[in-house]
Amino acid sequence: MALHEAKSEPEGDLDVNPLYVRLEEVPVPRHSMPRLGMLPDTALQVVRDELILDGNARLNLATFVTTWMEPQAKQLMAECLDKNMIDKDEYPQTAELERRCVNILANLWHAPGTTSAMPAATGCSTTGSSEACMLGGMALLWRWRARRRAAGASAAAPNLVMGANVQVCWEKFCRYWQVEPRLVPMAEGRLHLTGPGAAARCDENTIGVVAVMGSTMDGSYEPVRLISEELDRLQKSRGHDVPIHVDGASGGFVAPFLQPSLEWDFRVPRVASINASGHKYGLVYPGVGWVVWRDASALPDDLVFRVNYLGGDMPTFALNFSRPGSQVAAQYYNFLRLGFEGYSRVQQASQDVAMHLSSKIAAMGPFELLTDGSDLPVFAFRLRDPAGTYTVFDLSERLRERGWLVPAYTFPADLQDMAVIRIVVRNGFSMDLAEAFLDDLRTQTEVLAAHPGPPVPLLPEGSQRGGFAH
Repeated sequence: MALHEAKSEPEGDLDVNPLYVRLEEVPVPRHSMPRLGMLPDTALQVVRDELILDGNARLNLATFVTTWMEPQAKQLMAECLDKNMIDKDEYPQTAELERRCVNILANLWHAPGTTSAMPAATGCSTTGSSEACMLGGMALLWRWRARRRAAGASAAAPNLVMGANVQVCWEKFCRYWQVEPRLVPMAEGRLHLTGPGAAARCDENTIGVVAVMGSTMDGSYEPVRLISEELDRLQKSRGHDVPIHVDGASGGFVAPFLQPSLEWDFRVPRVASINASGHKYGLVYPGVGWVVWRDASALPDDLVFRVNYLGGDMPTFALNFSRPGSQVAAQYYNFLRLGFEGYSRVQQASQDVAMHLSSKIAAMGPFELLTDGSDLPVFAFRLRDPAGTYTVFDLSERLRERGWLVPAYTFPADLQDMAVIRIVVRNGFSMDLAEAFLDDLRTQTEVLAAHPGPPVPLLPEGSQRGGFAH
């Protein structure tokens, strides 16, 4: 008796590739809505086919944004996608988790009067640090206007002092709210804002100084305490009382764990507000940010709106209105899941990898470090001979062939001629991946040294491989 009996196929056409046969019959338009719909699996595959052309997020060494979370966090986020954060009457517990996160951060950043037993923090979640920066800047502007008007002085020409290395959101803030940006230029050996540089540009119209905890350019911290002390001297000599907003987009979730004795937060009395990105070193998928004020008096009342058309009387202070509760729930999950010790271990692991990478790259020969990852787990390096046979842009392009997304860029004023590469090490970038990157960096550096110029095609145009035109 045969072990396997042949089974007859049903009569008619055999549907061997139903998905792509359907697509063949009904082309998918790119720039207009199709007249007819399609099955969900078909639509899913069409979109997936487009997205496979994207880079691998885990190999993206350009982004500060979180690219890995635990499966449990993903599940939690999926369960909260349909909850609109703004509707606090319908989703009161999501609002409670947001309030708890704000208090956890206020306590972590040493806001006065906040303890685990007596929450009293003033702050909110946002879609990211850009929105949080806007809110912090608005509070500085409104408070400055109130002081000027109370003194009977003009409030027509506000300015904001910051380093030329700030993230572009601060330039947007100044343009949108008609504030003069006073950018302190960079110089060789001075890659971020300093106290004297900030104080020299402050006057009676300065709404505040922005100090960055983790420069986008090189990962370095700006000296918040020293900037504050210089502003103290300015107030004594000229009477200008200038507050500080700390843009802690990345450092706000790193410094408390890796540099706990560094005074950059509300321990510095002149710091009025702090923002951070939950979706960067807060370890949450995009997009969520946080902004916290020193106390309620630092946030003007007339910036807070109250709405009742969602079912209850709710205060709201945000540029965005509707957004899912997923990221806030995931942030609270991380706080519970990791705790202080867990965050410390995660950030330390990232810094260990960053320091390992920077030391190996410094030892290669052609490169010079600007930073080494000892502040943020981020560092930048340049070619020792910028006039050599290849550039950092050539190297960045070569590394992309292996899937590594590594940014090459020039610095802002007055260092526009300095071209660098920056490496961002995040949770999920292991020491094994670091070694693989170093191997590729060595190889591509050697190839460029021997054959400078654009990449050579693998095969001449028109040649064939395996019977197919290449």
